Amino acid sequence: MSASPSADLRTAAPALRRTLAYLRPHLRPHRKLVGGGFVALFAEVVFRLLEPWPLKFVIDAVIAPGAAEEAGIGRLLVLCAIAVVGVAGLRALASYLMTVCFALAGTRTMTAVRAEVYAHALRLSLRFHSTTRSGDLINRLISDVGKLRDVAVTAAMPLIGNVVTLVAMLAVMLVLDWRLGLVVLAAFPVFALHSSRSSKKITSASRQQRRREGELAGAAGESFGAIKVVQAYSLQKKLEEGFASSNAKELTEGVKATRLSAGLERWTDVLVGIATGAVLLVGGWSVLHGHLTPGELVVFVQYLKGAFKPMRDLAKYTGRIAKAAASGERILDLVETHQEISDAPGAHRFHRPAGQVRLDHVTVSYGDGTLALDDVTVNVRPGARVGLVGHSGSGKSTLASLLLRLQDPVSGAVRIDGHDLRQVTLASLRSRVAVVLQESVLFTGTVRENIRLGNPEASDDDIDRAARAANVHEFVERLPEGFETVVGERGETLSGGQRQRIAIARAMLRDVSVVVLDEATTGLDAGNSAVVREALERLSAGRTTFVITHVLADVLDCDHVVVLERGKVLEQGSPGELAATPGSRLAVLGAAVAEGKEVRRANR
Repeated sequence: MSASPSADLRTAAPALRRTLAYLRPHLRPHRKLVGGGFVALFAEVVFRLLEPWPLKFVIDAVIAPGAAEEAGIGRLLVLCAIAVVGVAGLRALASYLMTVCFALAGTRTMTAVRAEVYAHALRLSLRFHSTTRSGDLINRLISDVGKLRDVAVTAAMPLIGNVVTLVAMLAVMLVLDWRLGLVVLAAFPVFALHSSRSSKKITSASRQQRRREGELAGAAGESFGAIKVVQAYSLQKKLEEGFASSNAKELTEGVKATRLSAGLERWTDVLVGIATGAVLLVGGWSVLHGHLTPGELVVFVQYLKGAFKPMRDLAKYTGRIAKAAASGERILDLVETHQEISDAPGAHRFHRPAGQVRLDHVTVSYGDGTLALDDVTVNVRPGARVGLVGHSGSGKSTLASLLLRLQDPVSGAVRIDGHDLRQVTLASLRSRVAVVLQESVLFTGTVRENIRLGNPEASDDDIDRAARAANVHEFVERLPEGFETVVGERGETLSGGQRQRIAIARAMLRDVSVVVLDEATTGLDAGNSAVVREALERLSAGRTTFVITHVLADVLDCDHVVVLERGKVLEQGSPGELAATPGSRLAVLGAAVAEGKEVRRANR
């Protein structure tokens, strides 16, 4: 079905208005630059209006009967030549200043926008990030923001200048000869009608192209992020085929937008030619009948070329403006995504808590109606060691995530030292909780920098003590540059045990009251497991500690054990109590508890 003739760039207008409304506060700090740019723009328009007039005076003076005998003709030629050079130079200066002012304002504004979008994305919930491709997020942050900046500087601002020039030139043309002015005006409805038929298609194709580019970035990011699996399972061919298919679709949309935009540009050139021919015909007739001088006709033709420049530019920039509108939509969709987890009004700072944790009839939903936790109540005294046991999907990690407010319960409350965590600032809460995951992630940088992430204010001595406590020194001294050795992305240049020990040292730098160990020793060999367990014991000493595991034997030395099944608490109590309870999951380990519990506690 063909596009409606009434839909042109107006299709993109709502997105452009939304984008402008969002950008306006970011432009305010650069008001002087924007104001200076507009002053230069209007100056450039004035000089553009003045530019043809010296030519008019020369032509009329030379062509007029007896002009050659006039003594002042030489002086007029000199003055007009100087005027042409002076006006051209001043117009070039004004254009330069306009471009620089708008470019600086646009670049600084979009730099601030990119920083804000990045900060906003970092604060969005885990639910959002689990359903959004990281590659697409990066594409919005880098490519979409960059495209919006480039179009604003290279298309939108010059277009404003051309429109102002158009209005001024039309006014002058109507004063010079209203008949010729009407000829020029008649061309604009024709242009508007034709462009309306093309622009919706261009806008639609550009929006699709930006969406395809986001999908491509997402697919590429996903593939590179799992490169070990890709190569281990020889998935290159399959992924190449999928990428090639998406790439071909993006190419199709890009070619379609370019073809439509080029067609609109060429049709505009034809329209300008027709209008120029009509002006020459009518204008020549007016000169013959004495309504215009030859010089005024030349001025009129020069103005005609300048007046149609906005039409050419609109045709030229339609595709780019449409892509900018699509980019603006994608940026705003991200910025307007609600932050599910944020500080409540009046939230107070959390000073160092003792570590008493209570989950009071807590229910957590995945968002699709499925319950991750269902009416869970757990009470933990300060300094206790709590084991969370259950199969994958039983709700162990969800329960632990509540302690950091990575998500909130749909009913019930999570309290530390009696404080509902929703009434505590996120920064102060998370500064009091340390987490060691099964797959600890390091960032590109040195070993020292990765440890310091636990506390950016920590001194080198603090880092050294934390590293010794976490058994990092055992391997870091063998690295080429010691603590200054740069680890690869996600710490891939280190072994799993080494990454875990750096993560533990990072956690030790934090003045925490609660520690969460999420399968922290799973997947390690016996040697690494023993070293990591020793470091974890030091980290958790005297702190309320949650040990997440699916292995019952790992919680025999805990003070309290919570067994979860499909989001419900199946049983809870001390290992001894559970082992003595008929039918309990720990009953089979009762003998191990009776014989080994005290020994384990003594070793701690």
